[in-house]
Amino acid sequence: MALDFFTVPTATFRVLFVLVVLSHGRRRLVHFNVTEHPTAEWTARELLEACGLEESPRYLIRDRDQVYGERFSRQARMLDIREAVIAPRSPWQNAYAERVIGSIRRECLDHVVVIGERHLLGILSKYVDYYNGTRTHLSLAKDAPESRSVQPPSHGRVIDVPCVGGLHHEYLRRAA
Repeated sequence: MALDFFTVPTATFRVLFVLVVLSHGRRRLVHFNVTEHPTAEWTARELLEACGLEESPRYLIRDRDQVYGERFSRQARMLDIREAVIAPRSPWQNAYAERVIGSIRRECLDHVVVIGERHLLGILSKYVDYYNGTRTHLSLAKDAPESRSVQPPSHGRVIDVPCVGGLHHEYLRRAA
């Protein structure tokens, strides 16, 4: 499992911090949340929420940001997770988390003006549903992190369903 923060500026010139937690196996976004003021306590609570959704990982890759702190490390030890802290100024050592953050920026946030925290939570919630359920990944043989069945042509004509407020589309077959 990997986690990392990234920042999002808002229309009111505030800066929001987004925490993303990614499962390496299927490149699934396990958890995310938004705050204006990240603390070690908040981050530790988010780790608990992320691990409560599935079996705790053996390792957690993270950077050396001070926001993790002793409280976060204590929470990781309580969950029996070993922290793998990357070298200073070496984001490539947490490549999967950096890649998903880049995808979120390029495919979603570069096309939206974020108003505030609730607005960003709504946008990211829709994007995470799209990312996990619809968006294909070459490393998964063009499947989505939450595997889906292939619909044969006999199921009808192809229709498109807008996702993430129309930024992306899911294509399904519907009976005529």
